[in-house]
Amino acid sequence: MLINRNTKIIGSKVILIPYKKEHVEKYHRWMQSPELLRLTGSEPLSLQQEYEMQNSWMVDANKCTFIVLDKEKYQHTRDEIESMIGDTNLYFMDTETTLAAEAEIMIAEEWARGKHCGIEAMAIMLWYGIEQLDVKHFLVRILDDNVASIKLFEKLGFIQTVKSEAFKEVTMEKVVDLVFIEFLKVVFGSVAVTVYKSDDGDDRIEIGEPSPLKIPYVDE
Repeated sequence: MLINRNTKIIGSKVILIPYKKEHVEKYHRWMQSPELLRLTGSEPLSLQQEYEMQNSWMVDANKCTFIVLDKEKYQHTRDEIESMIGDTNLYFMDTETTLAAEAEIMIAEEWARGKHCGIEAMAIMLWYGIEQLDVKHFLVRILDDNVASIKLFEKLGFIQTVKSEAFKEVTMEKVVDLVFIEFLKVVFGSVAVTVYKSDDGDDRIEIGEPSPLKIPYVDE
């Protein structure tokens, strides 16, 4: 999605940045894992196909993707590739009544799990969907044995609405309201939204303390 191609969001534990071509090789290495392929419902791709997919995600109006960096690691290394720990996505769906999006979070690096990076990254992405993309309804589809992801979305207030025995997955949903937005602010605390430019290498991430962010919301 072009709207976030120059956006970086700095949280307490994570930094969200656009998915650029320089991130593809590490992402491709992640997706050689049979377990990650299974959990994400993905098909194995060649490196060339992964580059093509990255480009399609950047320009597709129905997909919004951020790479997740571990903030502490980046502060020490100043290296985006080494600091990459996963990604988070929104896929937009056509509905007759409201703008809905399917949400995803993947923490691929085992060393980054259990640090609450996943829940903060997902909360920030949900906020971004609400604030910048006008999403009113979120859903997730999770394999029924992926207990960690189910618990993560339960903590974010999602409620299970469907359980498919055939696909061995559960669907969880959350309708956006003012209470949910205020709750998200509690989860991620505060964020700094700034410009990210990586193509010319001149504007790499400068770490600063996140500032409290008031999120405007119009209750329709």
